[in-house]
Amino acid sequence: MGTKDENVRIDRLWPDPAEDLSPAQLLEHYAFPERQGEAHDWLRVNFVTSLDGAVTRGGVSGPLGTAGDEAVFELLRRQADVVMLGAGTARKEGYGAMVLDDDAVAWRRDRGMPEQPVFALVSGRLDLDPDSPIFTEAPVRPVVYTHRGGTSGAGADGGGLHAERRAALSEVADVVVVGETGLDVGLLRADLRARRLHRVHCEGGPTLFAALLAAGAVDELCLTAAPTVESGLAGRITRGTSAVPTEMELTGVLRCGNELLLRYRTRRA
Repeated sequence: MGTKDENVRIDRLWPDPAEDLSPAQLLEHYAFPERQGEAHDWLRVNFVTSLDGAVTRGGVSGPLGTAGDEAVFELLRRQADVVMLGAGTARKEGYGAMVLDDDAVAWRRDRGMPEQPVFALVSGRLDLDPDSPIFTEAPVRPVVYTHRGGTSGAGADGGGLHAERRAALSEVADVVVVGETGLDVGLLRADLRARRLHRVHCEGGPTLFAALLAAGAVDELCLTAAPTVESGLAGRITRGTSAVPTEMELTGVLRCGNELLLRYRTRRA
């Protein structure tokens, strides 16, 4: 299953303290829950944030992460049936095709999983380039979730520019309408379930996270507290039109140097 970078030491502080966790131990720490030995619907969200709550530096989140965050990031993807992302975040962060490395592929194959997770993008405007490597180099056909209203001014029939974009993207992805004028998270989850994509790993962004919270769809949050204070005007990990207080329960604390990797579950989960 590959070896860990010897320069990256991750300790578990709580529960069950342990030093210098191996990749196998990290995978066990972050394992998706099962019911009667089988996967069931579970939606995990992953973010990194500075100590003062900044979710980006220079407009992107990547510079906030350290080697520990990057190591865990890969392992979270490895266990997922589907990696979900807001289209705006995909553009800002410069995402390419969702392709796991050979070690991850072997790990998944040994457990009877498809070699690669499905990449699911959520977009209202469908401002996505069909010629992007996200689609042209994808090992598995991606899924794009949108709503029928589409861009401002589009009619109920989804006509105009939005319909053109749906048609273009349909050549390279499964385009699924989940809602009339906005994202219906219930319909999105139902479609994932129908595709047998139960273990959902969401990598943001803040607008999508807020929508998932508002729908009560978030089961777990993996949050990396980067050892930096950013100031400035960077946003938070959620960005919605109204407050959605959601009580979380701490279930795990890892440490990599001065960085903390926290795992929370919602109380209902």
